[in-house]
Amino acid sequence: MKIIILGAGQVGGTLAENLASEANDITVVDTDHSRLRELQDRLDIRTVEGKASHPSALEQAGARDADMLIAVTNSDEVNMVACQVGQTMYNIPTKIARVREQDYLQRDRMLFAREEMPINVLISPEQLVTKHIKRLIQQPGALQVLDFAEGKAQLVAVRAYYGGPLVGREIAYLRTHMPAVDTRVAAIFRQGKPIIPQGNTVIEADDEVFFIAARKDIRAVMSELRRLDKPYKRIIIAGGGNIGARLAGEIENDFQVKIIERSINRCNQLARQLNNTIVLHGSASAKDLLLEENIEDTDVFCALTNDDEANIMASMLAKRLGARTVMTLINNPAYVDLVQGGVIDIAISPQQTTIGALLTHVRRGDVAAVHSLRRGAAEALEAVAHGDKRSSKVVGRALEDIDLPPGTTIGAIVRNDEVLIAHDDVVVENGDHVILFLVDKRRIGDVERLFQVGLTFF
Repeated sequence: MKIIILGAGQVGGTLAENLASEANDITVVDTDHSRLRELQDRLDIRTVEGKASHPSALEQAGARDADMLIAVTNSDEVNMVACQVGQTMYNIPTKIARVREQDYLQRDRMLFAREEMPINVLISPEQLVTKHIKRLIQQPGALQVLDFAEGKAQLVAVRAYYGGPLVGREIAYLRTHMPAVDTRVAAIFRQGKPIIPQGNTVIEADDEVFFIAARKDIRAVMSELRRLDKPYKRIIIAGGGNIGARLAGEIENDFQVKIIERSINRCNQLARQLNNTIVLHGSASAKDLLLEENIEDTDVFCALTNDDEANIMASMLAKRLGARTVMTLINNPAYVDLVQGGVIDIAISPQQTTIGALLTHVRRGDVAAVHSLRRGAAEALEAVAHGDKRSSKVVGRALEDIDLPPGTTIGAIVRNDEVLIAHDDVVVENGDHVILFLVDKRRIGDVERLFQVGLTFF
């Protein structure tokens, strides 16, 4: 696939890295010469130095025969104009734009219809990150919570604790111990290395365990791997920017929410915008303020400013003062592995959250959802099976008979409203949503081909 990426920032660069390793023809456009040189030195891609919305830059990038345009510069307006130029002058089939401004997003149906502003897919990082954090708050103790089939099934990552009923036992014991709950362990990461689980695999303390189950069964399965955390009640959000304000608005009716913001003007805006949230003027790294607001009784402290260092320092202080769980927004990927699992419980990377949403539309075949895992090292995807036994390599076949690429597991199948956990005798039907976990992303092409429909297969 020939793809033009506009913007060589964190998202554009990470996306280029993901796609270049999958035999795509990638061209990145940006005005930053040194950033383009850095990407070209590391990756097998083309680069064009120029303004992303200029026809001359798009022409040079090969827009005339491009399959997809992905506009992820830091400017909403540049992204939108680039998509317009890509349609009007080059008729590029698929156009994806990152749009952050809420004022645009609230009017998306009016603005981004094909006749007005021809954008096929809108990506809002703030919306995606807000949903991600909200799911983590709703599932105390989870490191990652991913929705499939519109939330009917969830893939959850937890760290196994000493004393958990399943810790030190074989995975097969889970079915004996919980006969009423069906689940599947999709993957285990032990000291950073993936393990494809078998029935006789023993879960060890500190393993990062990814399991899939119907949404209603998630809490029951989590209780087998770690002591079950009490539901969260009190939330403090550091930073009243787009993400902080969105999150407060999403959860203020279900939790006791306080938001700390440095700008008095922004505080006044937030006070008018939010109904049940206490808005505090001050610095989230001010010890006296945190103590006054009973940080020791806080269930979740979310540091969501635009400054990585400020987020890390405020989180470390909040944790030392007694906050139960600390979640920290970190834009610099190099920091994520350094801080997560220490004082900071969960490091949230906007880039990885956004990449998953973008990959959903890049993957070949009918792919309903893609989630980037473990900072891009692994991937979970939801592929829709089509065809019959003659035209498909999966439809009409039991799971044990499907020739999966190495490092790939099927976790579950969603059929209409029913979640079927993957057991060997389950037969895939036309229209099933198949949820797969890949620990080796180099195999993604093999998985895509598995779900493509041909005239006939023998």
